[in-house]
Amino acid sequence: MDLAIVASIAAALAAAVHGYIFVLETLRWEEPGTRRVFGTSAEQAAQSKQLAANQGVYNLLLGVAAIGGVVVLLAGARGAGLAVLLTATGIMLAAALYLVISDRSKGRAAVMQGVVPLVAVVTGLVAVGQAG
Repeated sequence: MDLAIVASIAAALAAAVHGYIFVLETLRWEEPGTRRVFGTSAEQAAQSKQLAANQGVYNLLLGVAAIGGVVVLLAGARGAGLAVLLTATGIMLAAALYLVISDRSKGRAAVMQGVVPLVAVVTGLVAVGQAG
C-alpha cells in the first residue's frame, strides 16, 4: 500500500475539520450552538468576534495548504506534495498539542483537531522514507 495515498486521505480529512473550524470561528461565532462548543457567553462572543475570525482564517488556510499538498502529490510531484502536506498537517498537530498542553480541559478538542493530522504526519514521514 502506498502510504503517500493514506497520508493524502488523512490530510484531506484534516483539511475538512479545519474548514469546519473556520465556519464556526468566522461565520457562526456568535450563534448559540457555536458558543456552546467553545463555552462562551453572548457577551464574550461579541467581544472576541474579530479575534475568532482571524483564528478561523488561519484554520482555513492550513486546510487549503494541506489540500494543496495533496493536489501536488497526486499531480505527480511526490516529494513536493509530501513536503507541503507534512508542513500543513505538522502545524495542525503542533497546534493540537499546544492546546492540550496549555489547558488540559481542552483534551477532547485537541484530539478532534490533532488525530487525523497525526495520521497524515506519521504515514507521510514513512512514505518519504520509503521513497528515499
